[in-house]
Amino acid sequence: MLSQTNSFGLTGLNGFPVKVEAYISGGLHAYETVGLPDAAVKESKERVRSAMKNSGYDFPSDQHVTVSLAPADVRKEGSVYDLPIALALLSAEGVLKQAPLVRAVYLGELALNGDVRGVNGVLPMVISAREAGETVFFVPKENAAEAACVEGVRIFPVENLKQLVSFLQGDGGMEPQPPTVFVPEEAAYPWDFADIKGQATAKRAAEIAAAGGHNLLLSGTPGSGKTMLARALPSILPPMTMAECMEVTKIHSVAGSRGLVAARPFRSPHHGASAAAITGGGPNAMPGEISLAHMGVLFLDEFSEFHRDVLESLRQPLEDGIVTVSRARTSCTYPASFMLVAAMNPCPCGNRGSRTKACTCTPSQIQRYARRISGPLLDRIDLFIEMNDVPFEDLKGKAAGEPSKSIRQRVVAARQRQIARFGDSIRTNARMSIQQIEAFCPLNSGCQALMERAFRRMNLSARAYQRLRKVARTIADLDGCDEIQEKHLAEAIRYRSLSILGEADL
Repeated sequence: MLSQTNSFGLTGLNGFPVKVEAYISGGLHAYETVGLPDAAVKESKERVRSAMKNSGYDFPSDQHVTVSLAPADVRKEGSVYDLPIALALLSAEGVLKQAPLVRAVYLGELALNGDVRGVNGVLPMVISAREAGETVFFVPKENAAEAACVEGVRIFPVENLKQLVSFLQGDGGMEPQPPTVFVPEEAAYPWDFADIKGQATAKRAAEIAAAGGHNLLLSGTPGSGKTMLARALPSILPPMTMAECMEVTKIHSVAGSRGLVAARPFRSPHHGASAAAITGGGPNAMPGEISLAHMGVLFLDEFSEFHRDVLESLRQPLEDGIVTVSRARTSCTYPASFMLVAAMNPCPCGNRGSRTKACTCTPSQIQRYARRISGPLLDRIDLFIEMNDVPFEDLKGKAAGEPSKSIRQRVVAARQRQIARFGDSIRTNARMSIQQIEAFCPLNSGCQALMERAFRRMNLSARAYQRLRKVARTIADLDGCDEIQEKHLAEAIRYRSLSILGEADL
């Protein structure tokens, strides 16, 4: 007997249809899986056999069984095909009718007792299948809420094999998952700007960075509040829209997370992380930290301690907002539009610029330390902030600073101005193209003269010049101004100073 079920595979964030065929014939006992299966797919034989027997069904152990996963020239990976393989075998044995079986898509891993376990990448697979015309899906209960985010589909949550077979036989017992209603998450952030003592300049720079999606470098002595400020940054970012939420959830679904990601990501990898961990990689070209931080913040503490190849690998994603991970068997492109927030000490001993401690570093040591960060990478950072020791008077003061909620309101208002300006082309000022900069960041004569002086004195590159205009545009948006004024550009230039990096030069 020959039977067929429908499933889906995944390459990067793109799903592709997979026809699961089962053929049972007489002859010597054998079980073959064809269609470029990986080790997990080959091992499905034992999971399917045990699940069928423990669910009360016969496994064709004394016959010749061939399971084919088409298209045969595309590699199949993971345990997502367990459920459709079991259904195809049951149909070939006559337990299930073929006609209703091919009207849906089946995804899921089988436990040995017949339970259906969650799998990775359900959301991007359902989205791709919906675009291909599929509307009915049977997915693990663990993945049902995630899959129900997609409009125009019916999602049936499956708990175990026996339940699904009974339903397909017409006995009922299963109801579609209600559509997942998107509600912007009001997260209880552990850090608030009201808790940060002093550092008014740094908090202002963080507000500008959040409003325009700009990259930020914090340099300061140990204990000056760099890490605390970075961790408080998500509390002033605007809530995600449904479209942004779906983009982020797709990436996290591929990486193994379950459920809808409704809060902006905050990723903080250790400085010992490899380039593959940061940009993505591995045999299956999985997304890395920069893609998991998409629409959120990538915080690199101890910035200068990261390996040189890791830091240099950030240059292209910072510019383009995407990263392409190429491996021998596949090449996948992931979105990587994130805010980079980096923190570092001003020198090897950490005390350069301190009001209370003397720096013990020699000029050559400071110069070598500064050169750990390359000029082309610094060129892609918009705001440079030096954070000094917090005076005791500020620490002992009981008056709280401005809370994140108030700052967030200004950030949201500035983002709304950008949405009205750009439409659907981009989301923030930081992503403006050259043409958009020329259209939306014109400089009057006073600003032109100020920019020329800064360009010559600071030895700026063409990229730094354009980034200054973007930051000035964001400051004007926070100020509610349609045109960039000299005070906006002057503030942007002040945040461009590279004195915190010693002799480093762009």
